[in-house]
Amino acid sequence: MGSYVLKRLFSTIPVFIGLSLIVFLIMAMIPGNPAQALLGAWATPENVARINQELGLNKPLYQQYLIWAGNILHGDFGRSYVLNRPVIDEVMERFGATLLLGGCALLLSTVLGLLAGIFSAVRQFGWGDRIITLLVLLGISMPSFWIGLLLIMLFAVQLQWFPASGMYAVWGGGDWWDLLHHLTLPAITLAIVATGVIARLTRTAMLEVLRQDFIRTARAKGLSERKVIYKHAFRMALVSVIPVIGIQAGFVLGGAVYIETVFQWPGLGAMMVKAVATRDLLLVQGGVLVAAAAYVLINLCADILQALLDPRLKS
Repeated sequence: MGSYVLKRLFSTIPVFIGLSLIVFLIMAMIPGNPAQALLGAWATPENVARINQELGLNKPLYQQYLIWAGNILHGDFGRSYVLNRPVIDEVMERFGATLLLGGCALLLSTVLGLLAGIFSAVRQFGWGDRIITLLVLLGISMPSFWIGLLLIMLFAVQLQWFPASGMYAVWGGGDWWDLLHHLTLPAITLAIVATGVIARLTRTAMLEVLRQDFIRTARAKGLSERKVIYKHAFRMALVSVIPVIGIQAGFVLGGAVYIETVFQWPGLGAMMVKAVATRDLLLVQGGVLVAAAAYVLINLCADILQALLDPRLKS
């Protein structure tokens, strides 16, 4: 297992290099000049040329990338043009809020998706299976931001059970209960689509495993149906579902961009939306790179967990 983990770790190095190159080139292709966005009304040709000289934006693109990548290797993500503070400080401060929201949404979608998929497979073609299938299809089909707006209208405006925006109450609050109160709606919104995907694929994997010979053998030995399902069938099905959960982590992180905007959640997504509007390139690059690195590491953990459940994958 140690050699497998090391091999997987080394395989992430070209992935990170490719990610950094893609992030840099995409931001370089965005129209507009960061110096003009930074200067605003004072964006005279002389001032723009001076800012470009100070920020190194007048150098060839490949030199800009090499300087930026070299600084990142030393832990220096640059300094935000607009906020005038280190990019890494702003990104990590915002990433904590995104990690909390995305982690809760992924945990919620994983638990509900696995339970719904198992129940649907065990009760195949029954009323429970049909209801879960209908709910899953509805959840997958509806855009997350629209679901968020519906939840705000129902639970925040009409029923007033939950707040509509923010991470903490403006006046008072600030404790864990206040945080959980604000976290509920955005986490549910972010989890709905992932729950549907995980539930569908869990159902498919469970149905395939339940038809295997070793399941029939376990039942012939007199094992209880609960033990057959959860100890034997579910473990084998989980090997196929774990990579899907890792992929959904990426969709959850990506979906946080607009969900944070809808709920005014002070996370990485909301920060990058504002940074793009102000052409704060280093801040956007740092935010995207950190989010992409988190996605790669999550999938690395998923691969390792999958190998633990099925040792054949290590060969």
